[in-house]
Amino acid sequence: MSYRITDKCISCGACEQQCPVGAISQGEDRYVINPELCIECGACRSVCPVEAPEAN
Repeated sequence: MSYRITDKCISCGACEQQCPVGAISQGEDRYVINPELCIECGACRSVCPVEAPEAN
C-alpha cells in the first residue's frame, strides 16, 4: 500500500523535498504521489503542515 495526498493539500512543496525516492510531484491541483515509487516510509506525512498524505 502506498500513500496518497488528499484534498487537504495546500501545495507548499514540503513533502516533495522530503521524499527519499522522488515519488512526489506537483499535480494539476495539488501534489501527487506515484504509487509505484512510494516506499511507504511516511516522510511526507511527517513534514506536512496539514497532514494531507494518508496511507491508502
